[in-house]
Amino acid sequence: MLKRFLLVCVFFLLVSCSKNEQPVIAFYYWKTIFKLSQTEKNILEVNKVNKLYIRYFDIGLQEQTKDPIPISPIRFEEKANNFTIVPVIFVQNKVMLNSNLDIEALAQKSIRLVNQINEFNKITVQEIQIDCDWTLNSRDNYLKFIERFKQLSHKKLSATIRLHQVKYFKKTKIPNVDSGVLMYYNMGSIAPDSSNSIYDQKAAEKYLKSLKKYPLNLDAALPIFSWGVHIRNQKVVGLRSKVNVSELKKDSNFEQAGALFFKVKHSNYKNGIFYEEKDLLKIEAVSADDLKQIAKELDENLARTPKEIIFYDLDEFNLKNYEKNIFEQVISCF
Repeated sequence: MLKRFLLVCVFFLLVSCSKNEQPVIAFYYWKTIFKLSQTEKNILEVNKVNKLYIRYFDIGLQEQTKDPIPISPIRFEEKANNFTIVPVIFVQNKVMLNSNLDIEALAQKSIRLVNQINEFNKITVQEIQIDCDWTLNSRDNYLKFIERFKQLSHKKLSATIRLHQVKYFKKTKIPNVDSGVLMYYNMGSIAPDSSNSIYDQKAAEKYLKSLKKYPLNLDAALPIFSWGVHIRNQKVVGLRSKVNVSELKKDSNFEQAGALFFKVKHSNYKNGIFYEEKDLLKIEAVSADDLKQIAKELDENLARTPKEIIFYDLDEFNLKNYEKNIFEQVISCF
């Protein structure tokens, strides 16, 4: 009888663990107009995605007065009622560096704009997320802003957390939010060498052991974007988004110079950018194997299994680089 009872207990324990272990799939939506393409809709449907983190607006500084201003608020061209929406406010770090920042006014105006967007589009939200790569110099203003925003919004509040903020949290401090999202990308330096600044396993290893010590519950954001690093005379002159590698291979103005690099054969304009002869374009991307490796690293090093894995970002250009079931494959690693 006792043996049977123990077996039943073990069974229910295993069932409960299996139900809690695997995260759910969510996406960031980082465009100024909300309108889903058919490809984007298909991916959301196939992966049973119910939650979108939508960038509502940036907060930057007005050039002359240096006052905080909203930049490019989102415009909804179709309804988002089928999803749980989390508005994301991206706050430029230079805003928090302003020693004369009126934190009370900024919190009030930010919440007011979120509410206006929601009311106009008939959206109800339970959570708001603040995205800011704060530093030691901007820390105090940022933490005060988070405190006041939470008090005024009466919503669940989450914040993005960078790897350096995890490793040095005793200095950078921990924002008073309900949960954090670990941004597991952009961990290396953008350089003319062969390293990948989006995901670099060696760079990641410097931070992994710190994850278990971080006191805040963390979900994770994983990269599915790519870009081209434009190099001239061994110096980085800019980042080029949405570089189509297939088009580059067909373009007579470029020639492939290794697995990652394209060399400019003839000076030309492409997508509004001038490329000088002998310039290099380094393609930085995250492969399906990289994503699964990231998931394994996080599974082994986070203090608890994330409730959500949020992929950055939902865009047809990004999605076409992966199989439809890659997202299921990634969360199955937890």
